[in-house]
Amino acid sequence: MKVTIYDRQVRDSFFKIAAGIGTALSTLLLFVSIPDECKLYSLIGFALVLFIIYLVIWWGANSLKEVAIKIDGTTVTVKFGDIFNEEGLKAIAFNEYFDTIVDNTLISDRSLNGIFLNSKLNGTIPELDAEIERYPFEEGEILQKEVPRTAGKTVKFRLGTIFVKDDFLLTAMSKFDSSNRANLTMPEYLEFLINFWDRVNKVYAQRSVVTPIFGSGITRIRGHRNISDEDLLKIMLWTFRISEMRFKYPAKLTIVVHASKIDQVNLLDLKSLRNGV
Repeated sequence: MKVTIYDRQVRDSFFKIAAGIGTALSTLLLFVSIPDECKLYSLIGFALVLFIIYLVIWWGANSLKEVAIKIDGTTVTVKFGDIFNEEGLKAIAFNEYFDTIVDNTLISDRSLNGIFLNSKLNGTIPELDAEIERYPFEEGEILQKEVPRTAGKTVKFRLGTIFVKDDFLLTAMSKFDSSNRANLTMPEYLEFLINFWDRVNKVYAQRSVVTPIFGSGITRIRGHRNISDEDLLKIMLWTFRISEMRFKYPAKLTIVVHASKIDQVNLLDLKSLRNGV
């Protein structure tokens, strides 16, 4: 269980409910007396009811699948699910070259961008490549051309650069090492997120935006090998708050956690953050 039975928030919720029940019973007992022979059974029954309530709260905390957080007026929803089933502009992380070869070397067919390229792309990959070449990127987003590489494209983009394709925001998130492995340092990860929110602010056109937990999966954050998806999620929320990105109602931000990670992210903990992100 991702939420332990002794979790502080579970206990706090229970004590609030127990206090309310206790107050109600105290008021009731001012007008109703319990026969002496029933007091022991009443006490046992009351304790049993409280125990069941505690278990229900604990079960509900572990069954939580969606939570909404307000960050400076923007509704941010964190939920378990499949990003491709969500409404709005869906962000898909690519590497800094916008490579499109799904060969399980440059791009894994199990990654979000691999799935996007193989089954969600409207059109062909050569057509997508041509669109990226023609796209009017802002000054400073193209860092280098004709980069010598053994495979893949040769134009390097700034982290956080976004290419809009139909209902998708393709974004340059990961750097590639000499072995074509995706990796980032923590400063680069933060740079990506700040740049990403800034670019989203310019292209979202008052539409809702859906993102995965960036950095979850095959991307390696050097020096933070054991960083959890929940930690990455909190970093995303923090960088969103300090950025200038704010969604105008009814547009909102949704961060989708893959259903396979339901035991790894404690939404109850996020719910408690509220405006304290």
